[in-house]
Amino acid sequence: MNKRQEQMAETRLKLIQAARKAFTEKGFAKASMDDLTSNVGLTRGALYHNFGNKLGLLAAVVDQLDSEMATKAKTEGDKAANEWESLLQEGTAYIEMALEPEIQRIVLLDGPAFLGDPSQWPSQSACLQITIEKVKRLVNTGVLKDVDVEAASRLLNGAALNAALWVAASDKPEAVLPKAIEAFNALCSGLVRES
Repeated sequence: MNKRQEQMAETRLKLIQAARKAFTEKGFAKASMDDLTSNVGLTRGALYHNFGNKLGLLAAVVDQLDSEMATKAKTEGDKAANEWESLLQEGTAYIEMALEPEIQRIVLLDGPAFLGDPSQWPSQSACLQITIEKVKRLVNTGVLKDVDVEAASRLLNGAALNAALWVAASDKPEAVLPKAIEAFNALCSGLVRES
């Protein structure tokens, strides 16, 4: 990477970090351009050059956070005894992250409000591909019923995402969380092949 590319990458990183802080504290709509630039010694021009506009910056922040969520969920899933338990653990971990203020505000509340359907975000598409591979192995090894792999994967991902959205939007997220996890696990168990 040359010097100019390094500076551009550093500028992008500064803007994303400033946005994460401002969007968490104030929300996307109330965060000002000054909140996003002057606190890190940059200009509005830097924001426009790197992200096009404030919405482009939100998309970059959501993408970064959602990718971090997927990594955390995978780490939790890797602790499980088998691949089926791993899949359940990943979904549960994803739902539990709805209690984290930064994720709750930016990814689960402001993201859908300003960026549209989360299932269409690039980061969600990447998660879906990982789920498809796991479900395919689980169907092929007889752990899951002989169901359409893509359909089951989309429903599993959608259930975890919608559970997290419900937790984040509720008046009492801590009270809703165990209900969401219990229902998620009950829905998922319906895919398991009876022995």
